[in-house]
Amino acid sequence: MGSAGRFEGRTAIVTGAASGIGRATALRLASEGASVACFDLADAVHDTAAAITGGGGQALAMTLDVADESAVATAVADAASELGPATVLANVAGVLRFAITHEASMADFDLMMRVNVRGPFVMCRAAIPAMLEAGGGAIVNVASSAGMFGQAYNAGYGASKGGVAMMTRSIAWEYVKHNIRVNAISPGQVDTPMVSTIDFPEAMDWKLMRKAMGVNGKSLAPEEPAALIAFLASDEATAITGAVVPIDHGLTC
Repeated sequence: MGSAGRFEGRTAIVTGAASGIGRATALRLASEGASVACFDLADAVHDTAAAITGGGGQALAMTLDVADESAVATAVADAASELGPATVLANVAGVLRFAITHEASMADFDLMMRVNVRGPFVMCRAAIPAMLEAGGGAIVNVASSAGMFGQAYNAGYGASKGGVAMMTRSIAWEYVKHNIRVNAISPGQVDTPMVSTIDFPEAMDWKLMRKAMGVNGKSLAPEEPAALIAFLASDEATAITGAVVPIDHGLTC
């Protein structure tokens, strides 16, 4: 890690960096030269930063709630002080809860909206001023195939990720003249701790889940969406903004 690459001399912030896609993204950006500020609510975020610094890269870890406006503002400022102002932001933090609608917990619904929608908005709001001052930057959000078409037992999560997709397009349009690109990836099923620990409804009808599993039922490794995030954040994607890019083995084609 720390070798010259597409992000040499740049600082990136990655949320959800303790595990899954977020950890893979932090490691990928660091491997291409970025100094990485790793944000997550889980203490394991320190392990991600340690993996980067242990490989010769630059990183710091901060435990925080990405939907907490005050905590985020402080963390972004602290990261800029230690690593330099961030011109790359990867909003990966997310939560998933399955439920049939009439039995769904409103606490779970509110949590998904807080982390999955408010979180990226708060992060963008805090990170964009430094990008404006730097003359540009790149933001990559994580939507989901669940936000692109209806999936059973997924009304709350799907609504939150559909919101991420529209937020991405709106913010991209606002800053297109300021050289700040804003895109999202839309993964299908990914082998992550978030997915492996899902508490499915007891009376779940698995036939209704076939649509979400796709034609071949393949899952993604976290490194696959991380690679797409890195591409969209890089100068190789300078003509791409406002895009929501599927990475789902053809699930949404």
